[in-house]
Amino acid sequence: MTVHSFDFDLTMLHLNAKWAFTTRRVNHEDVAGLDPAVDLGVAGDLVLCEITEINQHQKIQLASGRASTSYLGDKVVLCIGDRYAPDQFEGAARITSGGADLLAGGGVVGTMEHAHARMAEPTKLRPIALLTDRSGEVINIARYGLSERKIPEHVTVIGVFGASMNAGKTTAAVSLAHGLAQAGFGVAGVKATGTGAFSDFNAFEDAGVSAMDFTDAGMPTTYRMPMDRIETGFETLVGTAAENGADIVVVEIADGVFQQETREILAGSRIRDRLDAILFATPDALGAVGGTRVLADHGLKPFAISGKLTLSPLAVMEARAATGIPQLSREDLCNPSAVMSVVGPFLRPQQAAAAEDPPLIQKMTAA
Repeated sequence: MTVHSFDFDLTMLHLNAKWAFTTRRVNHEDVAGLDPAVDLGVAGDLVLCEITEINQHQKIQLASGRASTSYLGDKVVLCIGDRYAPDQFEGAARITSGGADLLAGGGVVGTMEHAHARMAEPTKLRPIALLTDRSGEVINIARYGLSERKIPEHVTVIGVFGASMNAGKTTAAVSLAHGLAQAGFGVAGVKATGTGAFSDFNAFEDAGVSAMDFTDAGMPTTYRMPMDRIETGFETLVGTAAENGADIVVVEIADGVFQQETREILAGSRIRDRLDAILFATPDALGAVGGTRVLADHGLKPFAISGKLTLSPLAVMEARAATGIPQLSREDLCNPSAVMSVVGPFLRPQQAAAAEDPPLIQKMTAA
């Protein structure tokens, strides 16, 4: 490929540009040039942009793990990507030299196609150039993804699905992971689908468990990604967690059961086939009824229902009467005794045997 010359100091790029969370696995030393042909960029490509108008997203989530307030004229390194967020934006992995939209504060840039009525206009960007390596090839985060792994048979994998965006999935997932860790298991959290951001990633680590997400598998988002790539990413993330010592992996699936990729996962996929149990999160009792019926259509039944529903005692009573499925609050999921009472029957033999060990029983009883 031809190496493009470009009037921009690469030293300034490394020192002054803000590198977003989606770029966190990139080796900055690989960046050797800039290609102004931004119109040719595809999902996952790294692009240097200038902030020209600050609107909905007023901060950039940095690769270092903190949020940085944005200023007009800031230079930011982002990933081109699609986004699906019913409560915010839907957008396409498409940019032009004439401009682009910040689709997500975690560092996804594209063109906004639909927006929730309560959203402000997206923050506006001027794409400057695609980042290239020494051979002139555009750098895509796919090259930094973890090496492919398979999931060992002994590992228990628990999926967390939800009725919708903002149903309380992440709180349920991290609380479940915390409760299982308190019960004495080696636990890891995985965000298998969604849009690159550090909030869910950090939430797992705050719960005392190691975390990975699809950006570790080389994808800035999973929206409009081929299912086989999402499946391979799932296997790689869970397999890597197992190599690192996890014997139970809690896997959060983004958005709701009607989202395109989630629907495909439930209908029949390597992800669905490898799940040992499902926790379902919902904002209300009607969501509990509708969501569990959708799962039942796919031959699935959650071991418990959680999410924002559990903030309301009346909603919990309604959901329990309508579904007959246990309702577990955040506090319940964090309690090793409570969580093992519903998760225990779904553990793979090695974890089930460990749960019978006296030290574990004593720890759960003490809790």
